[in-house]
Amino acid sequence: MSVTRVDELAARSGRSVRSLQRLFRDYVGIGPKWVIRRFRLHEAAERVYQGLDLATLAAELGYTDQAHLTRDFTAAVGMPPAAYARLSSRA
Repeated sequence: MSVTRVDELAARSGRSVRSLQRLFRDYVGIGPKWVIRRFRLHEAAERVYQGLDLATLAAELGYTDQAHLTRDFTAAVGMPPAAYARLSSRA
């Protein structure tokens, strides 16, 4: 089971959200939300490459819907998941 929200990570770590945010800023240099989002996008890229259905993928990774996943993916990767899947299948 993966963490999709900062409050989930805070609960698992036994810290408050604010305390966790300070720790991330001090030791990682960025906030936990950014780290969680990056992890989800890396996971999405791997699963798109494997051919997983986008609606299923969005639900499994905690996105509100397929459009939300597509927006985040496109912003991070520079192309929508379907184009990435086509490009990846040629490799």
